[in-house]
Parts: sequence; C-alpha cells; structure tokens
Amino acid sequence: MAKVFAALLALLGATPAFAAGTSAFDFSFTAIEGEPLPLSQYKGKAVLVVNTASLCGFTPQYEGLQALWDNYRDRGLVVLGVPSNDFGGQEPGTSGEIKDFCATNYQVTFPLAEKEVVSGASAHPFYKWAREELGVLAAPKWNFHKYLVSPDGRLVDWFSTTTKPGSDKVIKAVETLLPYKP
Repeated sequence: MAKVFAALLALLGATPAFAAGTSAFDFSFTAIEGEPLPLSQYKGKAVLVVNTASLCGFTPQYEGLQALWDNYRDRGLVVLGVPSNDFGGQEPGTSGEIKDFCATNYQVTFPLAEKEVVSGASAHPFYKWAREELGVLAAPKWNFHKYLVSPDGRLVDWFSTTTKPGSDKVIKAVETLLPYKP
C-alpha cells in the first residue's frame, strides 16, 4: 500500500517523505540514559519497538515484554521500549522517573528510549516512517502499540495495544524472524 501511495505522489509531482530503501536501521532514538541509540546497532536482530506508558491500564504489559526479552534475546530479539505521553497523558515522568518505575515495578532490563512523540505531525521519524510503510491503520492509537522489525531492517508486522506480548500471534511472528535457533 505504501508503494502505491508513493507512486501516486510521484505522478502528482510530490515526493514521499522517505527514500526508497529506507529501513528501520536508518533511524535513531536517544537512550533513556541520554546516549545515542541508533537502531543500526541491532542489524541482524529482530526488534520489537513498543510505545510505552507508566500510568496506563496496559502498563502490566511491561511484564510480558520483559519475558519476551528474557526468553528470546539470546536468539536475536531486541525489545525496545519508547515511552510516550501521547495518549491520555499517561507518561508524565522524567527519564529518571520512567527508568526507576520500570526497574522497580517490572524489573525491566530491555533497552528504553527517552520519551518521544509517536503520533501525529510531530511524531519521531521512525513512527512517521512506520505509518508510511504500513499505512494509517498500523499507526499507534494508544500505548503499547508494537512494531516488529526484521533482522534486515524491514518493518514486517504490527500489533495493536490489546495484543499481549506473550500472545501466540506475537510469539509466532518473533520466532519466524529469529536468526538463531536453539
């Protein structure tokens, strides 16, 4: 669908926001500790990018995300939490408060980015690209929306807020991408 849209824009004389061949590995976040967090460091691994929030009814999904990280990181999965205050103002904290909350309440050890905008015109470039790649229906509508990136940087799937990290659908999609088998 994204390619059809880009072709239509080209016919109208417009250019798409992202060049052909753009991959998830072309984007970078800032780690919650303040250092650069380029997605390119995860080349060769599957990456589950999740917009998170500490005060949401779906916040207990941190437990499932941590379980995914624990179970699959040695096989090539990275879980990346991207805190966002976009939906219901449910992530009002500072980076330090978010990191402490996640560690204390859910023993989170997977990488976390600094808080980002994930929807609308001010969205982080990764989220704008993901919307362009997969279409408006795949854009985050609430906290704990999940994007799955393949080891070669392609955006291959998305999962709505209500899809739990340990669901059969997520597990099957992750296992299909993992470069390392037990």
